[in-house]
Amino acid sequence: MAKHFQRELEKIKRMILSLGAMVEERVRDTRAAIETFDADIAARIIKLDYEIDEMEVEVEEECLKIMALHQPVAVDLRFLVAVIKINNDLERIGDQAVNVAQRIQTITKQVKTDIIFDYSVMAEKAETMLKMSLDALVTFDIDAALKVLTLDDEVDEIKNDAYRLIKGVLRKDSDHVGYLINLLLISRHLERMADHATNIAEEVVYMIEGEIVRHGNF
Repeated sequence: MAKHFQRELEKIKRMILSLGAMVEERVRDTRAAIETFDADIAARIIKLDYEIDEMEVEVEEECLKIMALHQPVAVDLRFLVAVIKINNDLERIGDQAVNVAQRIQTITKQVKTDIIFDYSVMAEKAETMLKMSLDALVTFDIDAALKVLTLDDEVDEIKNDAYRLIKGVLRKDSDHVGYLINLLLISRHLERMADHATNIAEEVVYMIEGEIVRHGNF
């Protein structure tokens, strides 16, 4: 029974890492779409979102099945609880990628202004945070997980820079309100990606240490 239980835990780990790899690919596509304002890449992100949704449901169902059948405790229970939460955050990152893609589709159909905020650094940081949090999950690296938490402030600051810039332009340019609002919303979606990557890192810390580090408690 113990060997069977461990095999099921390993299966769960493979599943969550497979989902993580899929979400990483979507985030990379999102960064490419942002850098080029490519409507075709945006359309692909939206079209393939169902893959993430379906796998998220599969992972949750497997976790709940194991918890019901084996009633795990201690480290194994923490692992499954953390995976359920990480699973949800990965799905939400996929949703934010779709949101960015929709903003890009809208922007490409609108009359542009000379103002365009460069989101490539912000997108790259969100992508890096996701990769670091998933690497920490694989290697049980608590230092890497804690590093992700510190990077979140950098993403927040870029979002604030975008807000200040676009807010200033909106005061002077009433002819391109739709374009500018969609441009501003991209920063919000990227910030949420980074927030979910931070959540994943926090769950890794919980899984390893049994310590809750949300709300800056680290």
